[in-house]
Amino acid sequence: MEITVCVGSTCYLKGSYNIINRLTELIKENNLEDKVVIKGACCLGNCCRPVSIKIDDGPVLSVDESSLEKFFKEQVIDKLNK
Repeated sequence: MEITVCVGSTCYLKGSYNIINRLTELIKENNLEDKVVIKGACCLGNCCRPVSIKIDDGPVLSVDESSLEKFFKEQVIDKLNK
């Protein structure tokens, strides 16, 4: 699974590096280092929302620090367990 996080100017100001750091921690905490890769992108075209993020070739979603853990459970852990 590939998680792409926008690191463009707007998302950077909204905390994209904090999102990346927390995703890295969540991946390690759940022993998913061999199943999940995090990548950065200059812009995912969703600048009016919180930090833009997408999984594989899926739709562009938005997360902030308060919604990240729920996003990780629903979009990463639950999908890997299917």
